[in-house]
Order: sequence, then C-alpha cells, then structure tokens
Amino acid sequence: MSETTSDDNTPGTLVGRFATVAEVARQLRVSNMTVYRLVKAGQLPAVRVGRGYRIREQDVIRYLENRYMDAG
Repeated sequence: MSETTSDDNTPGTLVGRFATVAEVARQLRVSNMTVYRLVKAGQLPAVRVGRGYRIREQDVIRYLENRYMDAG
C-alpha cells in the first residue's frame, strides 16, 4: 500500500498522513487523555486501528483553526 500526500481522493489511495494519539498529544502539548476526550466528544475525528486510534494531520490542523477562530 502506498501513501500519497496529495488531495487526490482516488479510491484505493491513502490520503494525508496519520498520527497516533501520543504523537498528537505531544504536538499539542496536552495529555493523551485530553486527545482521547476530544476524539470521544467528536471534536477530533479519528479512525480506530486495532486497539488504538489514528488521526489525520489535516484534522488536527482543522481542529486548531476552529479553536483559534472560537477564541478570537
């Protein structure tokens, strides 16, 4: 399976990059539990993979942009 970073939504391709909960938590400088809460609340879309979650980078960026607009 190959990964592509283009915005091409062709079936059979993996669009964008995915991060684990721990990676997202580290980037946002919050706890893993905070990221799990955001996922459970539906504020941060995630895909269940086995026992964990994977979160698209673009969804993290979108979440931050929405939070930035809410604050200002």
